[in-house]
Amino acid sequence: MLATPADNPYQEPRSGRLTAWGNALLAGACSPDDAATAVQGDDDAHRVTGLPGEPPDSLHGLTWALGKLRVLGAKGLRLALPVAGHPLGLTGPPAFNALAMGAQEAVLAVGVPYGLVPEVEVYGPEGDQGVRVLWQCLPVNDALPADVPSLDEAERELADGLRQATVMLTRLDVAGAGPQTLRALEGFRRRGHQKLLAPGYPQRAVRVLESARQVSALLGIAAGGHGAAVSASEMTARREILAPLDRTARRAQVAAYNAIVDERG
Repeated sequence: MLATPADNPYQEPRSGRLTAWGNALLAGACSPDDAATAVQGDDDAHRVTGLPGEPPDSLHGLTWALGKLRVLGAKGLRLALPVAGHPLGLTGPPAFNALAMGAQEAVLAVGVPYGLVPEVEVYGPEGDQGVRVLWQCLPVNDALPADVPSLDEAERELADGLRQATVMLTRLDVAGAGPQTLRALEGFRRRGHQKLLAPGYPQRAVRVLESARQVSALLGIAAGGHGAAVSASEMTARREILAPLDRTARRAQVAAYNAIVDERG
C-alpha cells in the first residue's frame, strides 16, 4: 500500500526531513550518519535509485546518496509540496512533475539538475505495519521553482490568511466545534516541535514552520467534519474558505525548509 502526505496531515513530509538534514549535512553542520538517521525517522528503510552514473536498478542508502550528490556539485536542497493545480516548488520537466504531483512532495538539488521523489510503501498487517521509502532520482530543469515565497512573504501571508479564515470559520461554528475539535488540536500541540528543521537553520524559519504546521493541523480538523457546519452547502462553503489557507500553509512550509538555501543565495 502506497501512502501520501494527505493520508496524515500532522506528519512531517519526508521530503522536508531530507531537505532540512541534507542541507545541514551539505553545510557541514551535522555528520552523514546523523543526517541519514534523522531523515529515516521511524521508517524501516530508505533507499535511493536512479542516481547519475549508476545502473538503473541500483539501490543505495541515504548516506551514500547524499555523498554522491555532493560530489556531483549539489550545494543545497529545496523542498516542493505540489498538489493538483499548484506545482509549488517544481521546475519541470513534465515527467518529474507528474511523479512529484502523485507523491505530493519532492526534493530538488541546488547546483545540479536532479530531484528526488519518495515512494512510500506501508506493509504488514494492521497494528504491526512497517514503512519502506524508495527515493527516485530524476533530471529536473534548471529554472526558478514555481510560486515559492520568501520567508518574509510567507510569514505575512500566514498571519493574514489565518486571521481571515478564523473570522469566516467562526461564522460556520467551526471555531466553537466543541470538545472533539479541541482534543484533536491539543493532541497535535502535545506532539512537540523541538526537532523541527535541522542544525544551521535560522530560528525564524523554525517559527514559520511551526505556525504553518499548526495551521495545517487546524485545516485537517476543520475538513474532518467537526463542528456545527454539517449540511452540504455549509461543507462546500467551508472547503472554499480552507482552500486558500491550505495553499498559504504549504507555501510557508516550503519557504521555511528552503530558508537556509535562500539566505545563503
